[in-house]
Amino acid sequence: MNAPVPPALRAEGLGLQIGGATILKDVDLEVAPGTLVGVIGPNGAGKTTFFNVISGLVAPTSGRILMNGADITRTSVPQRARAGLGRTFQTSSLFPRLSVLENVRIAAQVSLGGNYSLLRFPRRSDAATQLAREKLALVGLDHRLDSAAGDISHGDKRKLEIAVLLATDARIVLLDEPMAGVASGDVPGLIDTIRRMQIEKECTVLMVEHHIEVLMGLVDKVAVMYSGSIIAFDTPQAIMANPLVQSAYLGTAA
Repeated sequence: MNAPVPPALRAEGLGLQIGGATILKDVDLEVAPGTLVGVIGPNGAGKTTFFNVISGLVAPTSGRILMNGADITRTSVPQRARAGLGRTFQTSSLFPRLSVLENVRIAAQVSLGGNYSLLRFPRRSDAATQLAREKLALVGLDHRLDSAAGDISHGDKRKLEIAVLLATDARIVLLDEPMAGVASGDVPGLIDTIRRMQIEKECTVLMVEHHIEVLMGLVDKVAVMYSGSIIAFDTPQAIMANPLVQSAYLGTAA
């Protein structure tokens, strides 16, 4: 018999205490490969901190994190990236003075085994540039190749960040509020870009998002955080009908 496929991502009893304050408490989550999971909760619930712990920016004080069955709890951010973990942030992490193409070309260059260099002058025909062009076409930014990343709209910046992820080896992707600040008219295009990213990379996606109506129509499952813990993890339909989730959003959950 074939061995069972391990979860793409598993958090076991994750806890984080800072200065005596409990930020995360006994967080357990198991995400199957290839699924798209939404992470929701009131402000201060611990969602971004949870992402920071998973991505290695913050070390937990208890528990562990496994990627595809391998314990990554004490590995560095670059080690996790090499293992296939990608992340976007609430605020843009792009190089604003570089062109749209150059931002993605740098990621492609590293993915293809090159150096992370801003100084290397790219040839229009080299492999990294061609890969960057392909990913930019996939997210609909092939018409903005030479624009400075800092000059494009906020919605296009989010698409550019996804193109950067597409050019890497990321198989588990954390999206932290990808719709934040995006004009309403740009939201459908960004949703389509996220769907295409998941299909193109066959990746697992965890997404923190406050636009609940957008999230519920996009994800396979929803994890609800409250006071540093996950209080529910189920399908969107079950989550919307869950009395504990409803009380958490009204601020009355125990």
